Amino acid sequence: MTTITASEWDAFVATHPDGHILQTPAWADLKCAFGWSAARVGIREKGQLVAGAQVLFRSLAFGLLNIAYIPKGPLVDWSNESLVNFLFESLDNLCRSSNAVFLKIEPPTSDFQLPTSNFQPLTSNLQPSLHSIQPRRTLVVDLRPDEDVLLAAMKQKTRYNIRLAAKKDIVVSTSDDVETFNQLMRLTSERDKFGVHSDSYYRNAYELFHSSRRGQLFLASYNGEALAGLMLFTLGQRAWYFYGGSSDIERNRMPTYLLQWEAMRWAKAHGATEYDLWGVPDEDEATLEANFETRHDGLWSVYRFKRGFGGELVRAPGAYDRVYSPLLYKLYLAYLGRLTSAND
Repeated sequence: MTTITASEWDAFVATHPDGHILQTPAWADLKCAFGWSAARVGIREKGQLVAGAQVLFRSLAFGLLNIAYIPKGPLVDWSNESLVNFLFESLDNLCRSSNAVFLKIEPPTSDFQLPTSNFQPLTSNLQPSLHSIQPRRTLVVDLRPDEDVLLAAMKQKTRYNIRLAAKKDIVVSTSDDVETFNQLMRLTSERDKFGVHSDSYYRNAYELFHSSRRGQLFLASYNGEALAGLMLFTLGQRAWYFYGGSSDIERNRMPTYLLQWEAMRWAKAHGATEYDLWGVPDEDEATLEANFETRHDGLWSVYRFKRGFGGELVRAPGAYDRVYSPLLYKLYLAYLGRLTSAND
């Protein structure tokens, strides 16, 4: 295990083919402001980082359980047996020294498969998890074609609503007004009955990522009044739509459609070649298309909107747990089960 500075890790993530915004130091800083802690593990060859992971730690159940979590990582060549083994030995040392009950990983590559031979530290104690943290399925829009082709690939109603919003005097602009964005998020939460982060969370997220030119806030307005907003994150050639909200007024002007389109155009103009709409129900396309008009629970409420932008349905490999304390791990699963039952 080697010491890694934040700037060195940031450069590694930014240039790695599987680098993800959730592995950046800014994301760790955001989570650390809200109850997590973080550490990094790296493997060097000839002085250069060749593999590694940013690990988040969280105490749960009144401090009785401590978990380790790697969102969209580790970043490693999974075909390199010795490198993978070495990295997981280092991760084990870190997690055990941090009294972690288990380590949860959510690999960044959609084609990840658990190795079956010669990966001794990996295969001896890594199991598919019943609990993923990040959405497993998403829609990704290819931004490489020109704008006319992008619009043509959208559903006809979405394309119509984008043009309607422009005709009805909706104006989309970049903004620093996080307070207005927070108000829109609260309105959306109350209307659609889903949880959102605190005002300070979104404020921290914007400040951390906007300062490094990896985050941008957009507002859609009519006559100077904000009707909808979204927060976009970028890294290299990728952009992610994580957070968005809208008010209850002037909805007939379709502000959210033009807002999303202008965010795509902005991402494309700033070098992004793909736009991740981030989070739809974990079902195959046939099931999604057969049910999106009647289902409104969970992520179904947003799938109907997101599907219109013409993205490709992509499924992540899900989560894997590496258990260090089997008994406490069982207690953790029971704890999750009680939480799930309480929320049903």
